[in-house]
Amino acid sequence: MRMQSKIIGICASFIVLFVFIRLNVGGVMDYIQAVKGQEAVVTGTAAAISEEEKAKLREAITAEAPQRYVEPIDARIDRVWKAIPGYNGLEVDAEKTYQQTIASGKTSPIQFVFNEIPPKISLKDLGPWPIYKGNPNKKMISIMVNVAWGNEYLPSILDTFDKEQVKATFFLDGSWLKKFPDVAKQIQERGHEISNHAYSHPDMRTLSRQSQYTQISRTEDLLKGTLGVQNKWFAPPSGSYNQTTVQVASEQGLMTVMWTIDTVDWRKPSPDWIIQKISSKLEPGAMILMHPTTSSRDALTGMIREAKRQGYALGTVSELLSSDRLPAAVEQTP
Repeated sequence: MRMQSKIIGICASFIVLFVFIRLNVGGVMDYIQAVKGQEAVVTGTAAAISEEEKAKLREAITAEAPQRYVEPIDARIDRVWKAIPGYNGLEVDAEKTYQQTIASGKTSPIQFVFNEIPPKISLKDLGPWPIYKGNPNKKMISIMVNVAWGNEYLPSILDTFDKEQVKATFFLDGSWLKKFPDVAKQIQERGHEISNHAYSHPDMRTLSRQSQYTQISRTEDLLKGTLGVQNKWFAPPSGSYNQTTVQVASEQGLMTVMWTIDTVDWRKPSPDWIIQKISSKLEPGAMILMHPTTSSRDALTGMIREAKRQGYALGTVSELLSSDRLPAAVEQTP
């Protein structure tokens, strides 16, 4: 009886295994057939376009490509605004345009695909110059937050940036960073860019060359050691600098950035006044300076929403000053 039971158990196990395999194989085969069916539809769609139509499509793409070419804009030195970054151009990728159009199942409208063309002269090619704004053809702005005090306002400011889905660039005073590394890490963890604001908030113009170098390098060391930041930018405290400042920053791989619009929030203006000022002065490439203060904390939502209402993209200083193009939909917003 025991032997008979074992035999029955073994047979039952084989039956279950056989059914399991059939079911799973069936499922896999169904999936394979479905994929083949989709491929057949795509192939059939492409096949429905005649060779004559395909040839005409290639001719149309070749004929229209020069009209859609956009010349890249070189970085340049402006008499007033100093270094102005370049802006990538556009050219039609003929083969990808052809393939994407064919995949749509018809030859009209043409599904244009573009490649970006970098300018011949980049921002770095200009040498050590200060930067006050981005390229005027790039409909983007950036908010700069200089931090040497005001910890009590930072949580609310960070919450507003999160709510509005905006990333800013925070320029940290080195002595502040040394005292409050955990707060700095919170800023970084929220996805914001972190940059250099000297070490002890000095008037850089009054310092010797070596002292200026040290002010920047001490904060760079903290940014790298505490936050792992590979920094690009230096913002002089109170906007005070001279050519030596720009030069010693450049020697440390940093470009000196100023601002286009100042909230002057340290004077404690009303939030409505700040919002009105920003609204009236916004322009493509603008960099807006603020600090963690009551005024900017309470004005920030209005500042951001006004910029969005006017059709501006908002990003970090690195995003603003890069030559990368914005999506066409943003550029064409009135």
